[in-house]
Amino acid sequence: MAKTTQQRRVEDRLWELIEPLIPSRPAPRGPGGRPRIDDRAALEGILFVLDTGCRWRDLPEQLGCGSGHTAWRRLREWQDAGVWDRLHQLVLDELSNVDELDWTRGCIDAVSVGSKRGAS
Repeated sequence: MAKTTQQRRVEDRLWELIEPLIPSRPAPRGPGGRPRIDDRAALEGILFVLDTGCRWRDLPEQLGCGSGHTAWRRLREWQDAGVWDRLHQLVLDELSNVDELDWTRGCIDAVSVGSKRGAS
């Protein structure tokens, strides 16, 4: 099945937010090898796996996102660079600026941790 622009998971507005957060590409390690998959295509693959729940190794090649291993490595690389935390903050800021956040439905999740015996 050929990929069409209607099937995109990464809309232009989302890409505009994410692209500046992505670290610059590392320098090639030498001649030869496969060319690096485009960052937007890698993000398409990441979102496909997260949306469908398929295994990384089952990422369909027809999507043009590279292999599942490539998408997984890019996900991990961006996590280490703090891309997802900064994106989360950007989205919250943008929603807040247009008054689209409804804090009346928010909740706080906390983990209960037992205190040490005898501690006050």
